[in-house]
Amino acid sequence: MENKIIDGKSISSQIKAEVKTETDKLKSEKGITPGLAFILVGENPASKVYVKSKGKACEELGFHSVTETLPENVSEEVLLELISKFNDDEKIHGILTQLPLPAHLNQQRVIESLNYKKDVDGFHPLNAGRMVLGEKCFIPCTPYGIVELLKRSNAETEGKNVVVIGRSNIVGKPVANLLMTTKFNSTVTVCHSKTKNIKDISSRADILIAAIGKANFVTKDFIKEGCVIIDVGINRIEDKTKKNGFRMVGDVDFEDCFDKCGKITPVPGGVGPMTIAMLMKNTLDSAKGLIYE
Repeated sequence: MENKIIDGKSISSQIKAEVKTETDKLKSEKGITPGLAFILVGENPASKVYVKSKGKACEELGFHSVTETLPENVSEEVLLELISKFNDDEKIHGILTQLPLPAHLNQQRVIESLNYKKDVDGFHPLNAGRMVLGEKCFIPCTPYGIVELLKRSNAETEGKNVVVIGRSNIVGKPVANLLMTTKFNSTVTVCHSKTKNIKDISSRADILIAAIGKANFVTKDFIKEGCVIIDVGINRIEDKTKKNGFRMVGDVDFEDCFDKCGKITPVPGGVGPMTIAMLMKNTLDSAKGLIYE
């Protein structure tokens, strides 16, 4: 059973250990400490948890980090001023404005206000465009984590048919564009809510990436024998057998698909841990000047 499971916890731990080694070397040889600034707007519980987890990872790896918390009703002007301050701070190599933002703030304007050389989330249009062109850039952390899972689990991408279910700007679109570059050479089809015959299309995939946000949406009828499944979904469903009354599941029905697939990521413990690991990797690369001089 174990050789089928793509263990995101284990792989993310490997990556963080590599980042820690490189960080220690950067600090001792050049006196540079990777610095990451977090901006948290409002009281979104999930956002608070994510920022806390990212801050903890910074501490473990020896990064310098700072978290600025702003009220829910903060003006866009105040938020942009804070971003500008971090843009100019030489000790900060990466800036992360935790999404989603409150509705009164223009999310795209906020993203575009970041110095693209510190955009370790990979959401700035310049980084997005460079990724499509196959040029050096910051890659969005979840798609970056997905391709690392594929690579480190020895899943071949070149010439393979990849189906991505979901077209979000955070996962679906960037991972599709990434896998089409000459680094991976996959043939990619993107399905979404308006796609007809999703089941038929996905059943031809060598690699299926599910990022649609619907619990247990993908069943064994969606997949072909031996395919590789990357489940990006995180959904909470009722489970009275659990103390808290719910459990977390992905967009893929894990138990239904397990016997038929070749490899699969679990939820939790698959893609999730990789997102933070790749954020740390992006920040280290920024501090080293590997992406932009």
